[in-house]
Amino acid sequence: MSNSRLVYSTSDGDSRRAPGKRPAAAPPSGPQLPADGVVRVFREKGGRGGKIVTVVRGLPAGDLGETASDLKRLCGSGGAVKDGAIEIQGDHREKVAARLQTKGYHVKLAGG
Repeated sequence: MSNSRLVYSTSDGDSRRAPGKRPAAAPPSGPQLPADGVVRVFREKGGRGGKIVTVVRGLPAGDLGETASDLKRLCGSGGAVKDGAIEIQGDHREKVAARLQTKGYHVKLAGG
């Protein structure tokens, strides 16, 4: 039976791929922002299953946790701090921008 085809194997994964090779890691999400002291508030939908998320970028690293908690409470929705940005579930750009301006930040609405 020299023409038999292997049906079952105990080797790991797809044998067509070179062993030990993994796909390249995805680049950091979001656009590259200039360090000009401006806080930008984005509305993003891509890669989230069609859900809209308000993303705040450009805040100082020390203010992220406290500001995220305040914004989530203001909007009445969930959120997270990821990769130096605050993500709030839903489209709350105007509310978020107004709150950040009252805290003394220079804010711009950006994206969608």
